[in-house]
Amino acid sequence: MAQHDLHEMLRSLRVWDPEATELRPFDPDTAPPTPLALFTTWFAEAVAAGQPEPHTMSLATVDEEGRPDVRIVMLHGADPDGWSFATHATSRKGRALAARPYAALAFYWPVLGRQVRVRGPVASAPAEESQADLHARSTGALAAALTGRQSEELASVAELRRASEAAWERARAHPEEPSPTWTLYRLRPETVEFFQGEPDRRHVRLEYRSTEFGWSRGLLWP
Repeated sequence: MAQHDLHEMLRSLRVWDPEATELRPFDPDTAPPTPLALFTTWFAEAVAAGQPEPHTMSLATVDEEGRPDVRIVMLHGADPDGWSFATHATSRKGRALAARPYAALAFYWPVLGRQVRVRGPVASAPAEESQADLHARSTGALAAALTGRQSEELASVAELRRASEAAWERARAHPEEPSPTWTLYRLRPETVEFFQGEPDRRHVRLEYRSTEFGWSRGLLWP
């Protein structure tokens, strides 16, 4: 019965309902020469269009045995050095990046029918930069980092509550307290793809590719 219900729900759903999505024209010939410039424009347009949490993104990694994993994380910044995010170096994604320092990011902004995909090698920032990034964020972010033990097995919700409450107290009392395993990572893009949905399914896919001479651009079939 549950499978039948899921099937019916999936059949009833639409993608890019005109009442909630604005599919804007995108002429790739007018795109800027670097992907960061276009990403910044698209990000600003997603914010202006009311896209909830446009700074969240999927982060895909591969562990030491070649098994893929993906999760949602928050974008901490994007500049000429790369797209940045943070996590504990001891977490599953931290261990995967230590074993295979290469990753992919995916942003999805359905309010505009847009995706951005970024792939490339990943490097960790110096410890002092990682801690500065953490302390520039909210008390809650610091409390979560101080709770630690990310990805380890948890015995009960009560154990998490006790550890979290203690971490919140520390974060309020010592807002500059370090979290030694908290690490800022930067993905330096080798390819960045911009996808714009189109009502007649003639979707535009523009891919930037990093070369020794700078960025090249090319279209992909949808």
